[in-house]
Amino acid sequence: MPLPTKEKMTPQDSQTPLINIKTGNQKVDATLSGFSRLISRVQAWHWVAHLLRAADRFNDRLGSQFGAAITYFSFLSLIPILMVSFAAVGFVLASNPDLLAKLINKIVSSISDPNLANTLKSTVNTAIEQRTAVGLSGLLIALYSGISWMGNLREAIRAQSRDVWERNPQDQEKIYTRYLRDLVSLTGLVLALIITLSLTSIAGSAQQSIVDALGLGGIEWLRPVMTVITLIISIAANYLLFLWIFWILPRHKPRKKALLRGTLIAAIGFEVIKFIMTMMLPRLASSPSGAAFGSVIGLMAFFYFFARLTLFCAAWIATARYSDDPPMPDVEHAHKP
Repeated sequence: MPLPTKEKMTPQDSQTPLINIKTGNQKVDATLSGFSRLISRVQAWHWVAHLLRAADRFNDRLGSQFGAAITYFSFLSLIPILMVSFAAVGFVLASNPDLLAKLINKIVSSISDPNLANTLKSTVNTAIEQRTAVGLSGLLIALYSGISWMGNLREAIRAQSRDVWERNPQDQEKIYTRYLRDLVSLTGLVLALIITLSLTSIAGSAQQSIVDALGLGGIEWLRPVMTVITLIISIAANYLLFLWIFWILPRHKPRKKALLRGTLIAAIGFEVIKFIMTMMLPRLASSPSGAAFGSVIGLMAFFYFFARLTLFCAAWIATARYSDDPPMPDVEHAHKP
């Protein structure tokens, strides 16, 4: 029986695997090169390039850290506000004995433990007796914490708006000038917030009253139309609020086109945040742990997303470049070593 013979390998056969490997590497390189060119083209689009510049500035100038600090001071400012509210309730209860008696009876009837009921009764009576001290101290603390909150928000927005990361010498202010400026800014922000909430609430209630007065409540297609109208009014109210923030707080006034567009982005983003929080809070409160901490977590998340949105839009406004803008040197890169 003849032994099997070993086939003779030609030089062409010995080079075939190497050729396949080289061909595969060339295909991979070509694919990666094409993908890189595609990414470069997308990044060259005007709005994508602007978004990347804003994201780079936001991250480079500690936007997330500033947002966390604003969230902390926002949550801390709620304590004196609650003190003032508690004092106001005390004044109402002190001038209305019947309402006070109903409240105490409801506390006693809803709590099975008599010791705990007596403790809560004494707490309510103490709050009513000390309502003046609680109210005055709450007002003073609220004023100080509100001014400090406004100062942190102003510094965070200016950090995103300046041409360079470092603070300019002209940004240094005397302490009384800074506090006075922050007090005026806080007053303006509160007025803008009151106007915004008033426009939103009045528009929401007035449109339903108008529809009912005209007898059009049974028309189904009016419901989505009225929802859209309410949404537009709410975005317009948000626009006024952010327009005040981005125009007053930065030291150097931004370009008008960038200011108007960036404010619109912030107004729409703020409405999205409110919608998400409205959808998520009931789900958080449905669980036992969420019932205890859901409102606190939701409030902190709302403050944090509001701060990040505000600072990112400030970076977006500061990094806007348009074809009709006057030529400006790249100051930010010129100061880098």
